[in-house]
Amino acid sequence: MLARTNSWIATSAGEPRGYIDTPSLRELWFHTGTACNLECPFCLEGSKPGDDRLQLMTLADVKPFIDEAVELGVENFSFTGGEPFVAKEFHKILDYALQFKPCLVLTNGTRPLLQRMAQVEPLINAPHALRFRISVDYPDRARHEAGRGEGTFEESFIAMRQLHELGFEVSLARQWQADENTQEVERAFKQHFRAYGLPESLRLVSFPDFLTPGSQAAVPEITENCMTEHHSAETRAQFMCAFSRMVVKQNGQLGVYACTLVDDDEDYNLGATLKESLNQRVMLRHHRCFSCFKHGASCSEI
Repeated sequence: MLARTNSWIATSAGEPRGYIDTPSLRELWFHTGTACNLECPFCLEGSKPGDDRLQLMTLADVKPFIDEAVELGVENFSFTGGEPFVAKEFHKILDYALQFKPCLVLTNGTRPLLQRMAQVEPLINAPHALRFRISVDYPDRARHEAGRGEGTFEESFIAMRQLHELGFEVSLARQWQADENTQEVERAFKQHFRAYGLPESLRLVSFPDFLTPGSQAAVPEITENCMTEHHSAETRAQFMCAFSRMVVKQNGQLGVYACTLVDDDEDYNLGATLKESLNQRVMLRHHRCFSCFKHGASCSEI
């Protein structure tokens, strides 16, 4: 960890900054690396082929954290990227994690997953359930492929269908816009579900634009007073940093970050072990924290 400046605990106006404490660890995320088969201009991780801002995870990397998390009473493991299926040992990582707890994988559902479906299929028999959340930004094929590339719309829906037919639970992550007609958007997605033989009840998870890594968005700063005036103890407990952590690998070193959205800020590196990270108060300084504060945005399914 780096020494933090006063801006960690105070806003630019000198007011006490809003924060979240983490009484226990319920969910542990692993960032499998920023390498991805796609290069989406809006990617909140800045992922692209060969990218190594965050390095690819191996089974040896994750084992100690999985073991420590189990000792701490974790309920769920989740994996994000980049594209997790770019990591060569990812199926081995899943097989190990599934011996202990249910797992969730965030994936673009394109070629890396489709090419490794034979490695995924046996995991349906693991001791715990494996779930997948596949990214399809918009129900409009052309609009989706303008960001992700030609053919990706079809690949993602084929992957969802194959996973569903194998017996895995599947959900879809989409982009949300403030001026959208949400009912119309969801209705359009359900038409695709029917066309690809998927249940209309398939879960839709919506996310605002989190911007690319290192962006400085003009959002209001969250004060301690904001967290008591606009939030209750119950809603504060729903912030991801109140119950989860994320492990990343950077420059050959493994670190525990406060959540899935702040790995571009070293101040959110809370230590080298999960236990150490739980003793750290998480200050809501990152601009993406405002999406959690205002919209209740969350990568978690807990």
